[in-house]
Amino acid sequence: MTGTWIELVVNIIVSLLLLFGAFITLSASIGIMRFPDIFTRLHAATKASTLGVSSILIAAFLYLLVREDIVSGKLLIGIVFILITAPVSAHMIGRAAHNSGVKPVTKNRTDAYEEAMRKQQS
Repeated sequence: MTGTWIELVVNIIVSLLLLFGAFITLSASIGIMRFPDIFTRLHAATKASTLGVSSILIAAFLYLLVREDIVSGKLLIGIVFILITAPVSAHMIGRAAHNSGVKPVTKNRTDAYEEAMRKQQS
């Protein structure tokens, strides 16, 4: 009897993680198309990979763990790899874009990175 309750709770958690991951990925893909410059688009793409894909992989890991009694090391390594590499690569791409002359759309904001680079050079 307890096994069925545990499976029910895990199934609900897996379903919520899958829905959350799908929603984040969908909203990030809309953000990639709608945002005005490379920096905000890059932000949307990074959130999709870190939050959306990671939650889907966590849901798959929990499903395999509870239903099939499989501890998938590949899924765990994939989750860790995505959580580490996506933000770092987005930062480096954004920095390279800024250094190559692409300026962010600044409405009522300042370009803090450019100001920091000016202070560093002087």
